[in-house]
Amino acid sequence: MTVLSRHSHNSHSTVFANKQRKYTETGWLMFEMPQEMGLIAIAVRQTQGKGRGRNAWLSPMGCALSTLLISIPLRSQLGQRIPFVQHLMSLAVVEAVRSIPEYQDINLRVKWPNDIYYSDLMKIGGVLVNSTLMGETFYILIGCGFNVTNSNPTICINDLVTEYNKQHKAQLKPLRADYLIARTVTVLEKLIDTFQDKGPNGILPLYYKYWVHSGQQVCLGSAEGPKVSIVGLDDSGYLQVHQEGCEVVTVHPDGNSFDMLRNLILPKRR
Repeated sequence: MTVLSRHSHNSHSTVFANKQRKYTETGWLMFEMPQEMGLIAIAVRQTQGKGRGRNAWLSPMGCALSTLLISIPLRSQLGQRIPFVQHLMSLAVVEAVRSIPEYQDINLRVKWPNDIYYSDLMKIGGVLVNSTLMGETFYILIGCGFNVTNSNPTICINDLVTEYNKQHKAQLKPLRADYLIARTVTVLEKLIDTFQDKGPNGILPLYYKYWVHSGQQVCLGSAEGPKVSIVGLDDSGYLQVHQEGCEVVTVHPDGNSFDMLRNLILPKRR
């Protein structure tokens, strides 16, 4: 694994040398690195972080900030279900913390499709995936940021550790961003291997263990739309919902809402 790091940069990919400017940063990253070599770019701080759509990605000091390059064969379990990549990454962050001995009850969870949450109350991190298909291979950049030592703008993992220590008279130590990035990548590699071997069913039990949506109700179409209950993910990684008296159906985000659980719509039947 090659690590490129810098104390501050304007985006995940601008860490690369000026002599590579004849390429786009992401183009050089994805297509010039040997496939057998892993690569991750890590920053201590970002000034122009990018979120989904046109949303800004706030990145104060104390965040764990990284962009990871992976390549996935098109004709593989995950290559046929690329939307699962964001689920695997958010799950990897949560599992990286909660699999540390004595940290298993730190209330860190996943929110569909790409958020890391404190319980179901507050966002603590997120994932942004960009993929490019060339030939028979997907080249995927996974941008990930989550709060480790910064209590603003929301809450951070070490705040959860501190609160746990108070409530349980424990002495868990604060966690470091670099340590959690390393654990996250290790967990992600294992999750990908499991997915490639067993498909979605290989990872969904762990995903459901940590997700915030069990029994949750949402409205279809608008706030006045019919209420449905979330029951799980389909084979492609989209939400499945159930309305009383009806069959289980897959729903998609409408593409316009900041919260992707708002205004879910039924895809048009072909």
